[in-house]
Amino acid sequence: MMETIMVSAACGVMNSLLRKLATLLEKEYMLLKDVKHNITFLRNELASMNLLLFKLADIEDLDVQVKEWRNKVRELAYDIEDCIDNFMVNDRPNRSLIRKTIGRIKKLWFQHDIGKQIQELRTRVVEESDRRYRYKLDDSTFRPEMMEIDHRLKALYVDTNKLEGIDSPVEQIIQWLTGNGKHDQELNIMAIVGFGGLGKTTLAMQVYNKFKDKFDCTAFVSVSRGPNIKKVLMDLLKDVGAAIDTTDDEMRLINKLKGHLTKKR
Repeated sequence: MMETIMVSAACGVMNSLLRKLATLLEKEYMLLKDVKHNITFLRNELASMNLLLFKLADIEDLDVQVKEWRNKVRELAYDIEDCIDNFMVNDRPNRSLIRKTIGRIKKLWFQHDIGKQIQELRTRVVEESDRRYRYKLDDSTFRPEMMEIDHRLKALYVDTNKLEGIDSPVEQIIQWLTGNGKHDQELNIMAIVGFGGLGKTTLAMQVYNKFKDKFDCTAFVSVSRGPNIKKVLMDLLKDVGAAIDTTDDEMRLINKLKGHLTKKR
C-alpha cells in the first residue's frame, strides 16, 4: 500500500514537471540555444521515465533497486521543478525601456546561471537513465514468470451450470441486500467471508450478474490485500462508464466517481 502511494507521488510530481517543461518550450520565453536544447532533452528523457513510473504503480511489491531508483527520480524531479519555477518567476517582462534594458542584462546573466544548473540536472538525469538500463529495471520488474496469478480470476469464469447448491445462497444474499423486497433506500454492505477456495468470488459474481440489471450503474472490481488505490478507482470508473484520465490523482478520481454516480441508482 505504501509503495503504491510512493509511486503515485512520484508520478504526480513528474506529470506537473512535464507540463511546465512543455510550457517553457512552447511559450515565448527568452531561452539561450544550449538551455533550450537541454530542456528539450530533459522533457523527452523524463517522459520516458514517467512511463516506467506509471507501470510501477500497478506493482505492489517492488524490488529494492527499483525503490531506490524511484526515490532518486522523484527527488530529481523536485529539484528540476524548483529550477524551472525559479526561471519562470524571473523571466517576467518589464514595461519601461530602462527596465527592459537592465532586465535583458540581468536575464542574460541569469540564464547563464540557470544554464549551469540545468546542465548539472541533465547530468543527473543521464545517470538515472543509465542506472535504469544498467540494472535492467524494466526487465526485472515485468518478467511474466515472476507474476503470480490471482486465484480469484478463475472464479470469474466458472461455468455456473456445473455448480451445485449455489442458487440458494445467491437468492438469500439478494434478499438480504434488497431488504426482503422492502423499499429500503439505505446503503447496504455485505461481506462474504471464508477460507480460500470455498467459492466466495464465484458467489459474489453470481449475485452481481443477477442483480446488476436493477441499477443504472454497477461495477465488479477485484481488490488484492495490498491494493493499488488508483487502479481500483480507475477500474470502478471504467465499469460505470465514466471517462478516465491516467494523469488524475486519487482525489480527482474519487470526485469523478462521486459526480458520475450522483442521482443514479
